[in-house]
Amino acid sequence: MFQFEVLKRGAEKGARRGRIKTARGTIETPVFMPVGTQATVKAMTPEELREVGAQIILSNTFHLYLRPGDELIARLGGLHHFMAWDRPILTDSGGFQVFSLADLRKINDEGVEFRSPLDGSKHILTPEKVVRIQRNLGSDIMMPLDECPAPGVDHEYTRKSMNLTLSWLQRCKDEFQSGDDGTQTLFGICQGGFFEDLRRESAERTAEMDLPGYSIGGLSVGEDRDKTRSMLEISCSILPEDRPRYLMGVGTPEDFLMAVERGVDMFDCVLPTRNARNGFLLTDEGPMRIRNACYRDDPRPVSESCACYACRNFSRAYLRHLYYAKEILSSRLNTIHNLHFMLDFMRRLREAIEQDRFMEFARDSRERWRENADEPSDSGEPGEAESGTDTN
Repeated sequence: MFQFEVLKRGAEKGARRGRIKTARGTIETPVFMPVGTQATVKAMTPEELREVGAQIILSNTFHLYLRPGDELIARLGGLHHFMAWDRPILTDSGGFQVFSLADLRKINDEGVEFRSPLDGSKHILTPEKVVRIQRNLGSDIMMPLDECPAPGVDHEYTRKSMNLTLSWLQRCKDEFQSGDDGTQTLFGICQGGFFEDLRRESAERTAEMDLPGYSIGGLSVGEDRDKTRSMLEISCSILPEDRPRYLMGVGTPEDFLMAVERGVDMFDCVLPTRNARNGFLLTDEGPMRIRNACYRDDPRPVSESCACYACRNFSRAYLRHLYYAKEILSSRLNTIHNLHFMLDFMRRLREAIEQDRFMEFARDSRERWRENADEPSDSGEPGEAESGTDTN
């Protein structure tokens, strides 16, 4: 069961308010999906995710295939049961991990051969195998295997990469349909790098496959923001209006506003959780580096306008103390706050579209962030180094 309905089109630009229905629940769009790569959103329990308003989360096919193994997860009742999450899950295919592990993999028409970053063991991922892995995981929405070309590669390589991704998508679709029982959904992925003609061709040929939803990949790999905007406009102008559009790996409030304005419905990113572990907090008043010295004895919550558990109960001074003490509670409270902010931001964004004031909401949000950016300061405690340098 998968349905998408556009409930409201913004009076200005391409913003739209929609609703996705799946067997495990309804998803109000535009939506942000917290990332739970290893079958867990770092530092959060499933109950806490529900409390901060998560409607759907993302997990990673590549990592779960390597550890603990998709067959084990299937034997234990599937990913939802395994991690005690009863709402929808989207699984990405491992395509980005193929991109990021360039030194450990070889790509050919059949698929990808790579060495595990865990133990060096050899593995081969094919489009068909990626679908079968996601069948075992039991995710509600699955992604096809794709290649995400690196920024700066030439037109010839990007065209070959695009054609390979399209070929793999057809094979994923064939494999998916051969075992479709109506409980899962396969999206397509558009690529094309940073070439207008290839972005257009990729979107057109992907849309011809008539899938329930479409992802836009390759636009969160360090490129210039203007390039992202122009490539996104091309893709959204071609992809069907009656299907959800998912911009992969993009996750700042400014990115949300830019993409929603062009008709995007779904987002995911590790930014709020990773930044939380590094003491970088998100607020309506602008970003805050809790490690800064000015918060040493600050009794206020992170944000007076925030209703999250951390802001209701703890001061900036306490959160700064936890960060420098390297307490586990630092990551937990900071993550609760950042995810609450992101999910509440999307809730308010949906309301703005419903009330025909999206452009006003976007303008006000951008102005607040520009005016209140929290610049780094002398933040070190005597004899202490900053914590939180992990990159997961």
